[in-house]
Amino acid sequence: MNFKVKKGKGVRGDITIPGDKSISHRSIMCASLAEGKSKIYGFLEGEDCLATKLAFQDMGVNFETNIDEITVHGSGLYGLKEPKKEINLGNSGTSIRLLSGILSGQKFSSTLKGDESLSSRPMDRIIEPLCLMGANIKSQNSGRPPLEIGKSDMLNSINYELPVASAQVKSCILFASLYSEGKTIVREKQTTRNHTEIMFKQFGVPLSIRDADYGRDIEMYTPSSLKSTEIDIPGDFSSAAFFILAALIIPNSNLTIKNVGMNETRTALLNAFQEMGAEIDITNKRGEFEPRADLNVKFSKLKGINLDTKLVPNLIDELPALFIAAAMSSGSTAVRDAEELRHKESDRLEAMGDVLGSLGVDFNMFQDGINISGVDDNKALSPFERVRINSFGDHRIAMSSAIACSLLDQDSLVINTDNVNTSFPTFLKIANQVGLDISLEKSS
Repeated sequence: MNFKVKKGKGVRGDITIPGDKSISHRSIMCASLAEGKSKIYGFLEGEDCLATKLAFQDMGVNFETNIDEITVHGSGLYGLKEPKKEINLGNSGTSIRLLSGILSGQKFSSTLKGDESLSSRPMDRIIEPLCLMGANIKSQNSGRPPLEIGKSDMLNSINYELPVASAQVKSCILFASLYSEGKTIVREKQTTRNHTEIMFKQFGVPLSIRDADYGRDIEMYTPSSLKSTEIDIPGDFSSAAFFILAALIIPNSNLTIKNVGMNETRTALLNAFQEMGAEIDITNKRGEFEPRADLNVKFSKLKGINLDTKLVPNLIDELPALFIAAAMSSGSTAVRDAEELRHKESDRLEAMGDVLGSLGVDFNMFQDGINISGVDDNKALSPFERVRINSFGDHRIAMSSAIACSLLDQDSLVINTDNVNTSFPTFLKIANQVGLDISLEKSS
């Protein structure tokens, strides 16, 4: 399917974004491994999170689903059953990396696979630490899925420094440590999103965090069990980012986004936008474990910045949106230390280079980043011809491109957008609700 995009009006009104994808994954995993009955509110019914839920159903976990509420009948740490077939996780990198940690400690064998995109993504970064823990995990595809995981009696604890800033690698090790002996320490030089650590504490896992000059250590002892609990999932900040972007760059915009997750390891984009001159008011802050707030965003005259490289790990998923904001800013924007973008659902640096080129934006590409020359004040984007953008099956490229195309006078097309359903199945509904004009069109 493709997005057909017409020029949008200023985005206005009040909206609520679906539940956070990262927290939704982890809530299903922890609740499935807990003793007794847990309740999850605000679960994201996107394809990626549903792939995680189906994987645990295939391993014998029972779920009751009602409107905006899931009851999970946990199997306990050692109550999962051997799946009868390979577990297909579709496009979900979070699912395959975190599940690899859990399944490495089971007394049965399993195989994890995914779609064409997931099958091209590197898994050596989790295979290495899991093997150090004694896991029997291997790839027959040069370090890419499918992953074959053998049964295990008990894993070893580990003291491991992350070679790349990755919440997925960190979380994979922490989940595997549920099945290890002794104390595991994961050391990260740059703080990455901490949803796993927060949720482990909610489920009673003995875990502590120690800050140091080089970064921080996450120390964890193996629990005897996970206790059941209730999880209330806030709106996904990464999804909200597209509507924050729309309100900032489309004239006459004044938009309120309610109940947005405000975990400080996820909201670096707000820091970047505010440095660019964005008018964003944060109100109604609340939340015991995962903080949340309401955001009021107004059209703003943005200016280019040199993005602080320390912010990059915590806005890696939002960089496509930042690139579009940079294109609509006065002056130039420089982004470095972002080579991780090349290992996402697509090579997001190259993909966004294609997008910017289609929109008539000047840029210089580097192996680890990009320089973007913003438009002058009061000057519109100037594509050389009718815009047709290939999103390369990447949901974040597709949505960022659709917002950018909403500025154009002529109709435009963003192709290969099916995977928007992996993270934001109601994107089109909300977009049209606030004043954009984006419709779905079958590929010819």
